[in-house]
Amino acid sequence: MEERSEFFTPLESRLAAQIRARLGELRGTEARVAQVVLDRGGDLVHLSVSDVATLAGTAPSSVVRACQRLGFRGFQELKIAAARHAPAAPAPVTDTDDPAARALTDTLRAAREALDGITATLGPDDLRAAADLLNDAPRVLLVGTGLSGAVVLDLAYRLRALGLPVDAPADSMTAQLVAAGLPPGAVCLAVSHSGATRSVVDTARAARAAGAEVLTLTSYARSPLTETSTCVLVAGGQDLVFGLETTASRLAHLTAVDALTQTLLALRGPRAEQSLRLAADVCADYVY
Repeated sequence: MEERSEFFTPLESRLAAQIRARLGELRGTEARVAQVVLDRGGDLVHLSVSDVATLAGTAPSSVVRACQRLGFRGFQELKIAAARHAPAAPAPVTDTDDPAARALTDTLRAAREALDGITATLGPDDLRAAADLLNDAPRVLLVGTGLSGAVVLDLAYRLRALGLPVDAPADSMTAQLVAAGLPPGAVCLAVSHSGATRSVVDTARAARAAGAEVLTLTSYARSPLTETSTCVLVAGGQDLVFGLETTASRLAHLTAVDALTQTLLALRGPRAEQSLRLAADVCADYVY
């Protein structure tokens, strides 16, 4: 195998997002193959299936299976996808020893990748299905903790402004009590970057056991939370730099929230417009 530099061209954002969203589905050698693909990035076009197998410490057949699990017919189709669009050159860092300059560059890169990758994991059909669930719901419970809590607060305001009956408890115990008492047809909308936050998963399971629908907004296609969900919206960054993955995912989740509420606005029509006028009147009282 040809020796190459230790610095590799990153994968195009949409392709990287598609692969990262499915990392949770892979185990053992297949997970190692996926990580090699992400690590090698655009340089993947220069590698053979045997090269990738060697880098992942596995057999070429495992590379092909991993590519199929990632949604491709085989390794060759993955290489074609990697070569199709060359990513934009990263913004130059004028002083690599300046932690502030590096922090700004890394944060902007993670945010761009998360936003650019949304269309690889979130489509119009997903948004329409989620909007249909919310539009018909007699009650909507929103749950999310930590940094996802900020997304929940934003979503609660937007859904209330559209006229939906929304409950967004501040603590997890109350959320589980509400979930256990949800009527059939109600929706528990859970927001979680990892999809594995224990209190959020427990609340979603309680809602499902009560006969409610579970709508999830997350960064990974497979997780304990998605396993109990009726509908899943996948959008977010899975950057491996500590702290940036949650920042990027929060931006992607807020973007997904905007798209969802716009879809719901079109679906609800006059009902939503009337609620928005009332919300505008309330907000006007707080403008000095």
